[in-house]
Amino acid sequence: MDVVSSRMPSRLRGKRIGILCHSSSITSDFRFITEVFGSDSGCTLAALFGPQHGISGQTQDNMIEWESTTDPVLGIPVHSLYGEHRKPTPRMLDGLEALVVDLQDVGARLYTYIWTVKLCMEACAEAGIPVFILDRPNPIGRVQADGPVLRDHYFTFVGGASIPLCHRMTIGEMAVWIREKHIPGCELHVIRARGWKRRLLYHQTGLPWVLPSPNMPAPQTALVYPGTVLAEALNLSEGRGTVIPFELTGAPFINSHRLLSELRSRKIPGCSFRMHDYIPTFHKFAGEYCRGIQIHVTDASTFRPVVTALHLFDSIIRTSAAGSLTFNPPPYEYEYRLMPFDILSGDSRMREVLEKGFSLSDEISRWDASIEEFTAEFRQMALYSD
Repeated sequence: MDVVSSRMPSRLRGKRIGILCHSSSITSDFRFITEVFGSDSGCTLAALFGPQHGISGQTQDNMIEWESTTDPVLGIPVHSLYGEHRKPTPRMLDGLEALVVDLQDVGARLYTYIWTVKLCMEACAEAGIPVFILDRPNPIGRVQADGPVLRDHYFTFVGGASIPLCHRMTIGEMAVWIREKHIPGCELHVIRARGWKRRLLYHQTGLPWVLPSPNMPAPQTALVYPGTVLAEALNLSEGRGTVIPFELTGAPFINSHRLLSELRSRKIPGCSFRMHDYIPTFHKFAGEYCRGIQIHVTDASTFRPVVTALHLFDSIIRTSAAGSLTFNPPPYEYEYRLMPFDILSGDSRMREVLEKGFSLSDEISRWDASIEEFTAEFRQMALYSD
């Protein structure tokens, strides 16, 4: 955003634009994107679009939709892309000459904002409207790629491209990947993040953190999120209803003493574990005493969030009463047929490994082989160095 605020791209000047944005769409001095694209920008701001959770981050949970409205100050339409429509309609795009996208991603394939971008790219390609991505850092770019590569059969609104669960890409790079693989007719322009390198963690960028969704309160949340978010598809609390969601995992049936001992015995790199019981104020097990574990990341460069979550879930199975841990049935994020855990992880194999007690090391080796293929291809279109 700072790149654009200092110098508006010539290809946007004089254009009627729409903006896809949310609460994190700010400059380093906390100006919201509508201020940057105000009356003195040389553009005409004609419409706003918002993803899951709304432009202000007002909706808390998954599949809690919000309705389109009119901006009370600007007097322009605010279109919800997480409600009746997830893809912009021709009427929403009518009269626009460019769509500007400014969304903060968190480095996990299943974070829905990039899939809203994909649907926007499809709609804009059909309408002949160029898309401009104001790129932002991947806050966990230092964390190595991890987890299964999504299979085509499992494409949903929580994953629409064959990339790993933890992928190291920026939202601009993901858009480039999507254009090359799926929407070649989209006119895409990525305004690169100046000075960013993939080895940086978010606090090293000097940029302020504004939570991009209600349960992403801090950059350290993003470090564990690509793994522990899988608990959304299990009968486990992922820490919603606490101040450190996704760092905490728990349930009333867990034996936290046995679980802690089991996890420590596995010597999982890059992190430490600590017992932390809690009572969620909302969401799963609201008001119930949950026995749980907090993950503390000690070395982001060796930490693997999905590997860690796989060990965590396997350890819960092995230290709890038989049948305690279960996989939630559909629906989940507009998918009514496939198992939620499968669409989040990438295919059915990770669930089968946990259910049947298969080798974790074999499963991790499977991921690593597909990640190696992905990485070799991604290098050809990467916008930033390590």
